[in-house]
Amino acid sequence: ANPSDGNYALVACVDAEIVGSLGLHTVERPRRRHVADLGMAVRDDWQGKGVGTALMGAAIDLADNWLNIERIELTVYTDNHPAIALYKRFGFEIEGTHFRYAFREGQYVDAHTMARLRPVRGGNDLTSSSTLPPS
Repeated sequence: ANPSDGNYALVACVDAEIVGSLGLHTVERPRRRHVADLGMAVRDDWQGKGVGTALMGAAIDLADNWLNIERIELTVYTDNHPAIALYKRFGFEIEGTHFRYAFREGQYVDAHTMARLRPVRGGNDLTSSSTLPPS
């Protein structure tokens, strides 16, 4: 990873062995500089043991407190229920579904687009629809 090109990598190691990794890629386009794309993988034999939770916690801290990222986006297969549950625990919401998104094991699979907006600190979120006057 090279922070100068907007790529940040986090690696989870146990006994000098890599058991998971997470990448954040910040968008360089001026109107989307507040956005990062997230991708994560945890080794099969380490899933369900807190590796994903630790990686997500570190990524959220990096995005919120160091990179000034307002929005994190990701794509996840619709049948990856443990990952979807993890992302929801960290504030991600499903924004849409891509049908026949990828070809896996002889068949097409769908994927969700999920995103998390950084919580507003100490004030009203003026962009929230709940704070806008009725139209």
